[in-house]
Amino acid sequence: MTEQELVKGCINENRTAQQEVFRLYAGKMLTVCRRYARHNSEAQDLCQEGFIRVFNKIHTFKATGSFEGWIRRVMVNVALKNYQRSSFQKEQIGLEGYQEGAADPTVFSHLHEEELLKLVAALPEGYRVVFNLYAIEGYSHAEIAKLMGIGESTSRSQLVKARKMLQGMVRELQNVA
Repeated sequence: MTEQELVKGCINENRTAQQEVFRLYAGKMLTVCRRYARHNSEAQDLCQEGFIRVFNKIHTFKATGSFEGWIRRVMVNVALKNYQRSSFQKEQIGLEGYQEGAADPTVFSHLHEEELLKLVAALPEGYRVVFNLYAIEGYSHAEIAKLMGIGESTSRSQLVKARKMLQGMVRELQNVA
């Protein structure tokens, strides 16, 4: 089936078309969900909820962009709604006396993608969400602020703190090695 046929089949609630869309995109979308989830079972729940939303809203897909990109955006939106519902979004960590400054981007250059994603997963919830949206998904601070209901300056601050924390984690890894 072509992508257009799959979309049409899903609009008509054809189970075969829905299964094929899930088969084609579930792995990639689970990876997207893992970046926003605290653990694997939460990522699986987000992915499942995301595909339910995809199939319920597929009639709104405009074939002006990629279908995969549209599905990815749905998944990110589901993850953000989960984040906004969560009680841990306001979690506090001990950063008193933490010096904010420009992050050194070269500190991450020797890491493999999987290693970096594990470090990102260890960030506090708010830092992780902003980092993922900005550095991985490519959202602007204005878009992040709107999606998360925060100020642009808060988005920028969370990103700087996330990068600094990641740098500290990388230095710890380097000291262990």
